Amino acid sequence: MTLVTTNGLSSMTEAGTAVPRSGEAIRVLVVDDHVLYRRGLELVLGQEADIDIVGEAGDGHEAIRRTEELLPDVVLMDVRMPRRSGIEACTAIKELVPSTKIVMLTISDEESDLYEAVRAGANGYLLKDVPGEQIADGIRAVSTGQSLISPSMASKLLSEFALMIKRHEERPAMPVPRLTERELEVLKLVARGMANRDIAKALFISENTVKNHVRNILEKLQLHSRMEAAMYAVREKLLDLPE
Repeated sequence: MTLVTTNGLSSMTEAGTAVPRSGEAIRVLVVDDHVLYRRGLELVLGQEADIDIVGEAGDGHEAIRRTEELLPDVVLMDVRMPRRSGIEACTAIKELVPSTKIVMLTISDEESDLYEAVRAGANGYLLKDVPGEQIADGIRAVSTGQSLISPSMASKLLSEFALMIKRHEERPAMPVPRLTERELEVLKLVARGMANRDIAKALFISENTVKNHVRNILEKLQLHSRMEAAMYAVREKLLDLPE
């Protein structure tokens, strides 16, 4: 089984571009509520000369704390955990440490988990049955700015995109809601994958103000997530994208 990288998706989900400098090991935090699985990952990945396991966590709450403390390049995290799920932790980590890349690992092949992981800003989504060396390759991929999904899940994600487009095309034609100039600025930065904290710095406004703008944008456009907002911006040609 091979890994599939999806650079198009990457442009919508990545919030940072921090990449380990040449010659430096990729610093990885392993998060899973099963101790034996964590130990197995650490054993396999520990044999890779360019990967350094800097810490571990047993639930989403601890993952957030350890990420803030260790500032890893990549967090390798289970989707379903006690106290706080991997999806919830992913959302929080992307807000707190946007440069950290996150690869979700799961035994579940349910589409809902995949969609929520993408919406939360995950850079990769792999099933736990992939060989250890492919997990290592996945870590290398996301550390250089790529996004990756197990092939069996990639087809499901593409199907969801197609369904979203079809639903949009089938909607009755309605006047396009008018966004304020500031809301358009925020929308463009959301579509570029920037976290609220980075948008606030770029526009010299508070993070709470950014959150209010994002909420208003979603309400006006009748959208449900930042990912849908990004797709809207691309579809309406609000971004200056390279040919």
